[in-house]
Amino acid sequence: MTTPAIDAHVRLDTHPSHPSAVTATLTGTRHRTAHALLTTRGFETIDEHTLVLARIDHEEPHWAHKATQALAAEGITTEITPRLREAINEEWTWANYPMPWCTRAEIREVSNEAQKIHDDIRHGRLVIHAHADDNGTTVAVGTYRDSNKSVYLHGENHLRQISDTFDSPAKALATFERLHGDTMCPGPAPMTDTEHQTAQARTTLGAPAAEKPEQPLQRTETVPAYAADPGDHDAILDQFLDEHDDWEKWRTWTDDTTHAIHESQTLRIERVHEADPRETAWTVAAYETPVSDRMWHLTMTGATPAPVLKTLLNGLADEDAWETAIGSPTTEKTVTAATRPLTDASWKHIVDGRWIRWETLQGDAGVQFDAFAAQNPHSTLATWTLWAGPTIDHPTWTITASPYTPAALLADLAENLAHGTGIRTHTPVKVKPTLHLTTTPTAPPPTAATAHPSRSR
Repeated sequence: MTTPAIDAHVRLDTHPSHPSAVTATLTGTRHRTAHALLTTRGFETIDEHTLVLARIDHEEPHWAHKATQALAAEGITTEITPRLREAINEEWTWANYPMPWCTRAEIREVSNEAQKIHDDIRHGRLVIHAHADDNGTTVAVGTYRDSNKSVYLHGENHLRQISDTFDSPAKALATFERLHGDTMCPGPAPMTDTEHQTAQARTTLGAPAAEKPEQPLQRTETVPAYAADPGDHDAILDQFLDEHDDWEKWRTWTDDTTHAIHESQTLRIERVHEADPRETAWTVAAYETPVSDRMWHLTMTGATPAPVLKTLLNGLADEDAWETAIGSPTTEKTVTAATRPLTDASWKHIVDGRWIRWETLQGDAGVQFDAFAAQNPHSTLATWTLWAGPTIDHPTWTITASPYTPAALLADLAENLAHGTGIRTHTPVKVKPTLHLTTTPTAPPPTAATAHPSRSR
């Protein structure tokens, strides 16, 4: 049975000044019906004939498309402008998303739950008692007015989640103060840049400044050093050489590789400029004399975070940290000295046959020592492996080191992994879709078979 048409017309378009928000313009004698339906879908009123959908996860085109399907089912005529249709059909993802195992649909579920928490706070349904800084991540504790259930919140914007629940505000605050008493502050945390932008989009339709280029939706956060951005490795090397005149830079004739050599001629760095991020981009080698065999060496991939790279270079600048007599075996004492910062930081200690590992509690970074490789100095196996990422078998970046690598240098790196911090930037990256949705607002929703981006016709 065909749904009777309602004298209401909804025109959906992109927001004139907010990169991802959507506007709805209403006309017709029954436009108030459309207005009511849109408000249940997250749209907020600008005036009687205009509404705006502005979200902290920048998924407005997706949810606007869902709204058109609901309106069409009620017999309301909808129109989607070409530029909004293009935004709906575009596929994008967050670079460096902290849950890479999630599908696109699962990422939307996570961010939609974060949106609900944001709306509950904004509308006063969830009262925030206090917030704190937890190693660069905002955490908070609050209570829902209707249920008196208290919650522990972790993260910001599209990553905010409920990590724990409590029966009463008193229990929640006591636990929160025990965990975060040093950085605890009363009330909610200051609004993020994303929250400011969405709030502005909900209250104004002002046109963007003339000739102002669209800015990428970037957000930076402080993270552990092992999870930070790689930064500009070439610039870091140039700065190191500028600050240490006992090192000299040599460029190869192909310009693909740069060598940095200590004035003693016994320590050398090779930097491969165009290496894949997961392939070896750095090699450090030490020699007893300028013409002797190599004493020890260390390699590093191109995705190694900037704070870790800087720690390594600073360690090489201290000659006491890398001068090691040839033939010095790797003993239990040197292993203990190299990994003491990890032990002090309570990293998990795992013994698995010939391998000894230290890992973070969440298992996203670690250091591995291969006792078998340590006893075979001429082996091609790595004695030490420092890594971060999903697993040691599928790391985001790695550092490998041979036997006789100085314990002091390894300890500096371990200290940075355990306690250092750095910056990570989140930027949504638009990707051309492999399949464009071709349904109209009045057509039924696409089935899973027709909407799956990996299928082709």
